[in-house]
Amino acid sequence: GTSRRIPQTIIIGVRKGGTRALLEMLDIHPNIVVAATEVHFFDWDENYVKGIDWYRSLMPFSYGNQITIEKTPGYFTSPQAPERIHDMNSSIKLLLILRDPTERVISDYTQVYYNRVESHKPVQLFEDIVVKNGVLNTKYKAIQRSLYDVHMEKWLKHFSLDQIHIVDGNTLIKDPLPELQKVEKFLNLPSRIMSSNFYFNQTKGFYCIRSDGRERCLHESKGRPHPVVNNTVLEQLYSYFREHNAKFYRMVNHSFDWH
Repeated sequence: GTSRRIPQTIIIGVRKGGTRALLEMLDIHPNIVVAATEVHFFDWDENYVKGIDWYRSLMPFSYGNQITIEKTPGYFTSPQAPERIHDMNSSIKLLLILRDPTERVISDYTQVYYNRVESHKPVQLFEDIVVKNGVLNTKYKAIQRSLYDVHMEKWLKHFSLDQIHIVDGNTLIKDPLPELQKVEKFLNLPSRIMSSNFYFNQTKGFYCIRSDGRERCLHESKGRPHPVVNNTVLEQLYSYFREHNAKFYRMVNHSFDWH
């Protein structure tokens, strides 16, 4: 009685915002099935041309009472993704997980840094990338990705605000349950995720998952130590994002505890 179905919900981003944690935590719910990998269907042209049947073939098998969810963080910043997703299903529910934009930039840099170290490629200091000749390098991709208002504007051209639920990534890491209960409500699902599904791992410094008698933590690449960033550079980032954050808060009728 199962079949592969096009997702009824998509986690659209943001990169380094906690999308993997959110997906793994939602996977606890008996009425949710999740795609194993990031599909990049709506943001990569070479995948999009393969068509909707190809996309469906990458989804897990599900029962009629289950919601299929896929997550690809690249969707949020993609110019094409909003319209393409709307063309597939104009009434779809979208999940967007965000965190403090400055923290997100540092986390983005950290991932690239470790990837380059592991590939024996040269690396640059955070400050040397973010600041050029004493001025903030606003063309740096990681900074561009943190301009939430700019990207959100594109999504709101195709979807109403009540179709997009924003998860607070900073809160999800510190106290997962309240954020997940809001998602259950948004998806009209019975409340099945409980506090007993989580335990704090002192070594890793974040919550791990306990379900079906198994315990699992996020991959070791998650929660890597961030570089200590020069205070002057931090202040430049905070200052740059302040106006963008304020605009974003107005757009979504909600404020966040960001710098």
